[in-house]
Amino acid sequence: MDLNQALGGSPAEGFQRAEYPRAFHFPEDHAAHPQFRNEWWYITGNLKDTVGRHYGYQVTFFRIALSPQPPSSTSPWATNQVWMAHVALSDIQANRHWHDQRLSRGAVGLAGQSLTPFKIWLEDWKIIGSEQGDFPWTIDLSTESFALNLQLRPQKPIVLQGDEGLSRKSAEPGNASYYYSLTRLETRGSILINGESVSVQGWSWLDREWSTSALAADQAGWDWFSLQFQDGEDLMFYRLRKKDGSTDPQSAGKWVPKNGDPLPLSNDDVVLTPLRYWSSPTGPVYPIAWEMQIARFDQRFRVEALMDDQEMKTGIVYWEGAVKILDAGTGQPLGYGYLEMTGY
Repeated sequence: MDLNQALGGSPAEGFQRAEYPRAFHFPEDHAAHPQFRNEWWYITGNLKDTVGRHYGYQVTFFRIALSPQPPSSTSPWATNQVWMAHVALSDIQANRHWHDQRLSRGAVGLAGQSLTPFKIWLEDWKIIGSEQGDFPWTIDLSTESFALNLQLRPQKPIVLQGDEGLSRKSAEPGNASYYYSLTRLETRGSILINGESVSVQGWSWLDREWSTSALAADQAGWDWFSLQFQDGEDLMFYRLRKKDGSTDPQSAGKWVPKNGDPLPLSNDDVVLTPLRYWSSPTGPVYPIAWEMQIARFDQRFRVEALMDDQEMKTGIVYWEGAVKILDAGTGQPLGYGYLEMTGY
C-alpha cells in the first residue's frame, strides 16, 4: 500500500474534511468518525518487568472507509469499512522485534468499534474500555510470537494537537486531521513471550487522528516523535518531509509540561539533525539517532533507538520503535519514547 495513496490529498467526494477547528466531546470522540475516510487509535509504550528488562510495544487500529455511504446491498457481508491492525513488541535485551498485521472487513462482527461499552476489535484483537465509553482501557491480544494484556489509565488531561485539535499537514486547505493525544498513560499488566507470562509496568501514549486527506503530492512521509521525560514532561513533534528531502513548514508539535497548559511548537522552534542511520534489508535507510534542539526552551537532547531493527514490514513498510532520550551534552538519561518514520 502506498502512503500517499492512503493519506493523499486527492479528491474524496462525499467525505468530510478537517478544515476548521471543532468542539471535541469526550468520551464520544474516543469512538469512530465514519464520515471521514481514515482514522486510527495509536498506542505505543515503554515497559519494564520486575527485574528491569525493557520492552517497547505498539498497538494500532486503523479504520479505512471505501466510500462515504454504506452499501445498498442487504447482505450481512456488505460494508464500506475496512479495518487493519498493526501490533509489535520489542524485547530490548534480546534484540528481538516481533510484529504482526491483520485486515478485515467491518461486517458480520469481524471488526468494528462501539462506544458504550467502549470497544475496538479486529477478530480476537481488542481494546476494551468502560461501559460509559471511557477509560480505563484494556489491551487484549495474542499473536504467534507474543501476547499483551495491559491496563491503561490516563495521568494527564487530553491534549488537543495543532490549532485546538486541527492538525494541518500541508498548506492546502483540508489536508489536515483532527488530532488529540493522551501523553501519559500509566500501564500495568503482562506480556507473554515463549510461553512465559511476565508482569510489566510503565508508560504508554495514545494518539487519535481522523481525516480524509493529509499529505500533499510533494510530501513523502514524516518523522514523528512522542517523548516522555523522567521529570513528568512530554513532547510530540512531527517533521513532515518533502520528496526533495526538505522539511515542510507545516511540521509542528506540542510541549506538555508536568502541570499546566501545553505549549505549541512550530517548525521554526525545532531543529532536528540525524546522527546515525540503519540500512534495512528491505531497502530503506532510516535515521535512528537524532539530535533535537529547542532553543525556545533551552533544550538540546539526543533521541536514539533502543535497538536498530524495529521496522514494521506490513502492508505499508515503516520504522516504529522504542527510543531513549539523552542529554546531548552529558549523555545523562532523560526518559523514553517512540519514533515513527514513514516514506523512506
